[in-house]
Amino acid sequence: MDIPPENGPPDAEISRAASNDTPNRDERHERAPAEDDPIALPSHIAGSGTLDRLVDTARSYARAAMAENTGKAYAADWAHFARWCRLKGTDPLPPSAEMIGLYLADLAAPTGKTPALSVSTIERRLSGLAWNYARRGVALDRKDRHIASVLAGIRRRHARPPVRKEAILAEDILAMVATLPHDLRGLRDRAILLLGYAGGLRRSEIVSLDVGKDDTPDSGGWIEFLDGGAVLTLDAKTGWREVEIGRGSKDQTCPVHALERWLHFARIEFGPVFVGILRDGKRASETRLNDKHVARLIKRTVLEAGIRSELPEKERLALFSGHSLRAGLASSAEVDERYVQKHLGHASAEMTRRYQRRRDRFRVNLTKAAGL
Repeated sequence: MDIPPENGPPDAEISRAASNDTPNRDERHERAPAEDDPIALPSHIAGSGTLDRLVDTARSYARAAMAENTGKAYAADWAHFARWCRLKGTDPLPPSAEMIGLYLADLAAPTGKTPALSVSTIERRLSGLAWNYARRGVALDRKDRHIASVLAGIRRRHARPPVRKEAILAEDILAMVATLPHDLRGLRDRAILLLGYAGGLRRSEIVSLDVGKDDTPDSGGWIEFLDGGAVLTLDAKTGWREVEIGRGSKDQTCPVHALERWLHFARIEFGPVFVGILRDGKRASETRLNDKHVARLIKRTVLEAGIRSELPEKERLALFSGHSLRAGLASSAEVDERYVQKHLGHASAEMTRRYQRRRDRFRVNLTKAAGL
């Protein structure tokens, strides 16, 4: 059973071309990730031990300003655009609105066998370029007609409804959990699935949890156990929020019980909640899991549980991702919508509805209410 990797190169053709070229000095400059650009003292100020330490601190804060995956994506965007410019006989610096407009057009309607990118990916590429230019001290005018008009035309001609991942419903998560063994690795993965589902958590939120507040510098939240359940304090995309996870009706499917059992048998009292397992399979390591583990776990257990077995394996794998847990809670919880909205940390009910794959769409019938 092959689980495909989550992240591939941004463009296969570009990657193949890159492997055949020896980078020169200008090329290395083009490819350099923007987050590596140094934050330094002004040239007219002499360094000192105190100032040098402050520079290091400022660089650390600058790296923390953006999620790691976003930074990697923006770095890849810059590398792709820089190579495109070089192949066209130009330079990415200073920014040229005319060339960026042509670049966007090439992404939407490429020549040859290179596949066209989706509108959302093209917009992300443009955001990545704007961010990279800002880090290099130059501004990109996204409202320039050479950029704005081309992007507006791409949206009008190629925009499609977003492709949403399949929701994992209650019966699905139970079947997935049932495929897991009862060893230490199984205890951990069971806790990940049940906690992620009941909390409506993003995969990054799951793996960034610590046992206690301020346990580690890279913590994304911590857990407090209470009689009625557990309270997660999360540093989420929209800011700090609390997620209450109540105890389930039976221990076998209770996320809080699963989490307590994992922490007990893994002997974890401090630091990251979800860590790797040593080779002997009997001891937990101290290394925090990567968020990709959650996606791979979901895909593997979906296959082993036989969910959507009427489809070929490749299609089934493409249907489910880490977000399937979050969509599953939104679709399965039979409570007032405002409670689901609060639980997921959404600013609007409309955002919550995007996660609901099934709901009573005609509970409020405005046709009848209007007298028809």
